[in-house]
Amino acid sequence: MASLVVSHLVTTNMKNYYGKINRRNYSLGELVSIVGSCAKDSKETLAAMVDLFESGRVLVNTHGQLKRVKVAASS
Repeated sequence: MASLVVSHLVTTNMKNYYGKINRRNYSLGELVSIVGSCAKDSKETLAAMVDLFESGRVLVNTHGQLKRVKVAASS
C-alpha cells in the first residue's frame, strides 16, 4: 500500500492551516479528511489537494521510493 508523505510547508504572514499534517505519513483518505476539515466546502478541499500535489508538498511513497503526483483535469 502506498503512503503519502507531506513535506514541510513554508508560509509567510499567513496562517498555516496544514501545520498539523507536516512531515507525517498518511493514507490518501486520511489526508483528504484532514484537508477537508480545514476547508469551507468540497470545492476548496479539492483545490487544496490539487495544490498540495502540484506543488510537490505531497509525495507518494511506493516501495521506498518517493514520487510526485501529477494531476490531470478532465471536463
